[in-house]
Amino acid sequence: MRTSNLNNLGKKAKSQLVGLSAILLATTAAPAFAQDAEAPSSITVSGNAAITSDYRFRGVSFSDGDIAVQGGIDVAHESGFYVGTWASSIEDSATFGHTELDIYGGWSGEVSSGVTVDVGLLYYIYPNGEGGLAGPSDYFEPYASISGTLGPVEATLGAAYAFDQAAIGNDDNIYVYTDFSTGIPSTPISLNAHLGYTDGTLSTAVDGDNFDWSVGADWAVTGNLTAGLKYVGVGGVKVDDFTDDTVVFTLGVAF
Repeated sequence: MRTSNLNNLGKKAKSQLVGLSAILLATTAAPAFAQDAEAPSSITVSGNAAITSDYRFRGVSFSDGDIAVQGGIDVAHESGFYVGTWASSIEDSATFGHTELDIYGGWSGEVSSGVTVDVGLLYYIYPNGEGGLAGPSDYFEPYASISGTLGPVEATLGAAYAFDQAAIGNDDNIYVYTDFSTGIPSTPISLNAHLGYTDGTLSTAVDGDNFDWSVGADWAVTGNLTAGLKYVGVGGVKVDDFTDDTVVFTLGVAF
């Protein structure tokens, strides 16, 4: 899933049905009813919002080096299936407009002790864009990842494949990445690193393939407020406020 690269605001704050305490106090003779009232919902809803100094997607700036406002909401079932949406302001252009809207759905769950798999389909939408010479600007991208722990380090290996579509030049693109994160003991700070590889039409390199990377730290200011700072870079042609190396600050909240 796309998130605002606190790669990823903590992850999901969960909402549950709250028991009606007044009724429970008044119905001590009906324990079965009390149990039903306290039963958690099989559906959870979570959201996130953030402001970032630069919206960088796979190392490339989508906000022309300027501040972006982002947010999303997810609905998940206890079976592991989920749907969600996420949006960000982007640099205004005739092709893409001023907003990116992502809609996605998939399944995530533990397949072995400490090992989690996430598979799904993401649809990138630019509702204010007029499309380019090649046609529409919206496109689909299936994705999959596997996550686990290596000692104190949380590690993720994933891939996303955009098949041939008009919006990406009637060609395809594969993106493979790995993320690492670890907390500093007795502090609210965690360190993280990212390395990604793009091969295809979405590469910023002339030869069609390039790497992107980032290293940074997140500070859990409160239970749901996180501040993040990271250094981001990408291979290929260097263009100011587009593909140049930069420092990105993000303040996000999960609820």
